[in-house]
Amino acid sequence: MVNTGILCAVMLDTKGPEIRTGFLKDGKPIQLKQGQEITISTDYSIKGDENMICMSYKKLAVDVKPGMVENQEGVANFDEILANSDAFMVARGDLGMEIPIEKIFLAQKVMIYKCNIQGKPVVTATQMLESMIKSPRPTRAEATDVANAVLDGSDCVMLSGETAAGAYPELAVRTMAKICIEAESTLDYGDVFKRIMQHSPVPMSPLESLASSAVRTANSAKASLILVLTRGGSTAKLVAKYRPGMPILSVVVPEIKTDSFDWSCSDEAPARHSLIFRGLVPVLYAGSARASHAETTEEALDFAIQHAKTKGLCKNGDSVVALHRVGTASIIKIITVK
Repeated sequence: MVNTGILCAVMLDTKGPEIRTGFLKDGKPIQLKQGQEITISTDYSIKGDENMICMSYKKLAVDVKPGMVENQEGVANFDEILANSDAFMVARGDLGMEIPIEKIFLAQKVMIYKCNIQGKPVVTATQMLESMIKSPRPTRAEATDVANAVLDGSDCVMLSGETAAGAYPELAVRTMAKICIEAESTLDYGDVFKRIMQHSPVPMSPLESLASSAVRTANSAKASLILVLTRGGSTAKLVAKYRPGMPILSVVVPEIKTDSFDWSCSDEAPARHSLIFRGLVPVLYAGSARASHAETTEEALDFAIQHAKTKGLCKNGDSVVALHRVGTASIIKIITVK
């Protein structure tokens, strides 16, 4: 402070036990006067390489998105917060200190369900495999907790201390992956599709109608993969909303900016944003500045099929449902992998 010269710290929240630190611009001290208002902004993250910013202890819809509800007020304002969020996190650790412990399971299920209905990706976090910080095996309760988060409809399940400071970080990830795969294998995807369709908007937007139809076709044809060519990722995300029983390969075809001498592709942000959605496997297609739209589409489809075969998402003889545009029209077709 000005008079004493003593350094002053600003507490951002009470989430513990860790202490989070940051850096001041140019390393210079800030002089604060009594009654002065200051603004701590997220400009660095917005201008840097971060793909998402998460607001903790969210209470009001005017807060930063995506949302994270950790207290009773956040639960009460959940619908408004969700409508103004791009994604959502169920942070159960702090939520458990804000609402009665016996009500956490219901809050988790209701919030995940509402996220699923709106097609917003939802992450379930906190103490998923906490015993693996010190032990090579999780408890039975933890394994069941992870599986139930998947069955509830979580797009992602998150580890924290298990990988950040645990003795078995890689094993924790592998264990969680095995539990998730086993839980997903028990789901009735046709039933899940019907439930989401019951709450879909009427009338649907043309894009959402196509996305849901692609999932219906893939489920009926027992396809191994849904392949979506997209610019910004919106179409692939809508496909993910309807929870198909197979992976979705989101092929981001970048917008090519060109003149007679040079050309460049847009950045990778749309592909990276897809990673938080359940079942989405993004890949960035390089494209060609000199190819026509039809040529680019066919080249992208060929590239996608070969990429999927390489990654083990499909094999020769499998059926693949493709969703893409031809001119001004959008089409759904079934491709037999060769």
